[in-house]
Amino acid sequence: MIAEFHQLSDKITQLAELAKSLRRENADLRANLASTAAENADLSRRIEEAYQRVSALLEKIPASDEANEEPA
Repeated sequence: MIAEFHQLSDKITQLAELAKSLRRENADLRANLASTAAENADLSRRIEEAYQRVSALLEKIPASDEANEEPA
């Protein structure tokens, strides 16, 4: 019976260590997710800014009927 209590105590200790490890891993994953989300938001903002700049440049290019004609 004493041996069974020791086995149970060992299993409880292992379970507690596993729970602690999982909590640490979960916290790390949450931090990683927050960092990745912030990076994603920054990259989306930069893409939008680049799109706006390219659009503004394209609007400045004069439209020409000659550009659509084939040379003779």
